[in-house]
Amino acid sequence: MGIVLPAQRLAYVALALITIGVGSLVHLGGGSLAADVRDVAGDALWAMMIVWWLGAITPLAGLIGRGAAAYAVCVVVEVSQRWHAPMLDAIRATRLGQLVLGSGFDARDFLAYAVGVAGAVSLDAFWRRRRRRAAIPRGG
Repeated sequence: MGIVLPAQRLAYVALALITIGVGSLVHLGGGSLAADVRDVAGDALWAMMIVWWLGAITPLAGLIGRGAAAYAVCVVVEVSQRWHAPMLDAIRATRLGQLVLGSGFDARDFLAYAVGVAGAVSLDAFWRRRRRRAAIPRGG
């Protein structure tokens, strides 16, 4: 465990916002990407974003725990798409509601979420190793 610096939280917020930007570009057209590719990529990016937000909220949590929590959030949101209450459907009918809660259950999303979470956790682990190496004084 260590001391959480504001810069650590800000880094996770920045990563979340960058991921939202990339996800928006993919969602709104994605250039020449096929619709299925955009859908899967968007779901993976959404899962990455959840990892980054959890990093901003709990930066001292272990990566595996944070990844598991992010995947659990994704699964709960996906499974909730099978439940159709009028208020929930009204929220999903809005652009923001659809982006946050999704619009329809799709079992393949579970794999996309796993890829997104694994990618974010791997990137975070890589950056942590680099920071630790940079902080170790070199003998000469």
